[in-house]
Amino acid sequence: MGKVFRPSNRESSILSRIESSKEMARRKAISTAWDNADPLANAIAMKLVESELVETTNKNILQEQISQCLQNLGRADDFDVDYQIAPYRNLVPNPNIVSLFVTAFVVEKLIDHKAIVDIFGSDEDIYLCINQQVAKFIS
Repeated sequence: MGKVFRPSNRESSILSRIESSKEMARRKAISTAWDNADPLANAIAMKLVESELVETTNKNILQEQISQCLQNLGRADDFDVDYQIAPYRNLVPNPNIVSLFVTAFVVEKLIDHKAIVDIFGSDEDIYLCINQQVAKFIS
């Protein structure tokens, strides 16, 4: 008969604290992105265009779309966020939730926008470019 693992009270407490700290960091990142949606969207849009990962006819529309994405992230519930980022979870080890959400938006939805000519680079290239800018706003 196999041994049944029953965590002690102390182990349960430690596991609970770890999980709580992860959840708190996630909420803080989303909240910071919400508070800085416009400057963050501007930085992301500029970097995507400068890095030639996104070709667009109007950079302002790109910025508006990313800003709207960040605001949607702040209003979305956990299920919607997890559903959106599911295909990209394993893109990099220890990913940033905001960067993953914006990457998923750029790759899946922004490509169909009329002001976007084309999106170049791999998903990882786009994530790394976005994450560079997000890291400046979210410590």
